[in-house]
This record gives sequence, structure tokens and C-alpha cells, in this order.
Amino acid sequence: MQIVTLPRPEPGAGEVLVKLDGCGVCASNLEPWAGPEWMRYPTEPGGLGHEGWGTIEAIGTGVVGLSVGTRVATLGQRSYATHEIVPAARVVPLPRALEGRPFPGEAFGCAMNVFRRSGIGPGLTVAVIGAGFIGAALVRLAADAGARVVAISRRQSSLDLARSFGATETIPMIDHWAIIEQVRRLTEGRFCDVVIEAVGQQWPLDLAGEIVAEGGRLVIAGYHQDGPRQVNMQNWNWRGIDVINAHERDPARHLAGLRAAVEAVEAGTLDPRPLLTHAFPLEELNRALDTARDRPEGFVKAWVRCA
Repeated sequence: MQIVTLPRPEPGAGEVLVKLDGCGVCASNLEPWAGPEWMRYPTEPGGLGHEGWGTIEAIGTGVVGLSVGTRVATLGQRSYATHEIVPAARVVPLPRALEGRPFPGEAFGCAMNVFRRSGIGPGLTVAVIGAGFIGAALVRLAADAGARVVAISRRQSSLDLARSFGATETIPMIDHWAIIEQVRRLTEGRFCDVVIEAVGQQWPLDLAGEIVAEGGRLVIAGYHQDGPRQVNMQNWNWRGIDVINAHERDPARHLAGLRAAVEAVEAGTLDPRPLLTHAFPLEELNRALDTARDRPEGFVKAWVRCA
């Protein structure tokens, strides 16, 4: 990965210049990294980085409520860099609980928004399919809300993480019909009030439709980026389920999720540390992307050190 040195930019009206400490590596980065025909790669300097955090180094005119030296999480788009200019309305100050610690706020904000859309409450049985970064965070949030959580994932390290985050039961994601039968037994034939699909592939989506209870809720949190999907509409109709696409596109929703994530960390509901497993210097962003693609045992989420 080649590092390009550019003159330090100056923020305009309503903007702040953030000296970045780091940036999370997102699953949405991987398809451009693979080089599809419709995507130009490399991107512009800093491009694809949208999970950044750092310290405000300069402030443009008209900015209120922020000051130089404030540590913030950003909702930018060019955070694979040492500095980024971001609208002041798209940064959130970080609390002392996160002092000196990595915090890809946009990613945690996504987890909070999925949780909000899922309608999880006390006494519900919730299945989370895919206990990676988003899935594990949702296990923790659901368990804290008083739900009984069943985690289903391919890797043993993911199942162990889910158990440590509050999952009552864990099921290896190996055999489709065996999983269905195990969930049937665990729920005495009722299946799950809420099923969150957090993988982004066809099989987990098929599985989700089979283990949701009649009148239950199927929440799609996985990032489906490799083509069309098929669904068993007869099954979905018969069960009378609600299907929720929990991907937000409204910037105001992104900001609300980020603020909720900061509050969850302050309250002790969410601990980012076990979820950020692999760190790389900025000049090794290519290795970070390869690791996020290959997902070795023990991997949850990668981030790059920008400073």
C-alpha cells in the first residue's frame, strides 16, 4: 500500500479537521478491494475509510460546541489517512471511557441501529446467525435487554465470544437441518421470536427463515453485496413474519446510532475491546483488507492505526 503525502488541508465553514488515530476495516471495503469492473481502484486518497476516529486539530468558521483537542468519532468517507475534513455535524465527542482506545464509531453505530430496528425485549428468544463483529455486539445488546440468545456461527472462536457476551446457547453452523432441529428442541417447537441474519450470504438467509417463529421477526443485518438473493416466500407467507432490512441510509440515523453506541460504552453495556482483534499500520492497509477477507480463527474486526 503506497502512502501519498499531501499538504495539510484547512477546514471550511461548518467543518473540522480531524487528525486521525485509526479507522475500522468494514466488510463493504472488501468488494472494491477485490476489483470489480464497476469499481475504480485505487480510490481517492483516504477513500473507503468511513469508521474513523481521532482528535480535532482545526475548526472552520461557524462551528460551535466543539474545540481543538476534542477526541471524536467521525462519519467521514476518507479516513484511511492521517487527516480528514468532516462536517462538524458528523462528528461525536468520545468520553473518557474511550480515552486512548480504538473506537470505529460508525460500525458500532450500525450495531445499535440494527438492535433498535429488531425490537428486542425481555423474555424473547433471539437467534443471531453469524457471531462476527455485528453479530457479537447484537448478542451482547440482546442479552443485556433480557432476551434469551441463541448464537449460530461457523467458527468456534466466534461461538466462544458469543457465549462470553451472554448467549445462552451456541450452535455450530455446519448442518442446515441439524441446526433447525436443535433450535426446535431448544424452543419446544415454537422457534425464535426474533432472528437476526448477520452474515450476508444465501444459506444463512435461508436458515433464518426456517427458525423464526410464526408471527416473529426476521431482521437482515448481513451485508448482501454479491448478487441477487432468493427467498422461500411460501414459508415466509405461511409463518406470517415481519421482515426488516436493518440497513440505514439516512445520515441522521447513522449519527443517532453513533451517539447510542457511545452511551452504551459509557454505561458498560458494550465493551469494544474484545471485538477489535487485529491492528495494522496504515501502510499495511492491504494486509488489513486481506485479513478481513480471509477471517482467520480468532478474527472479529481489523482496524488500521493512522497516527
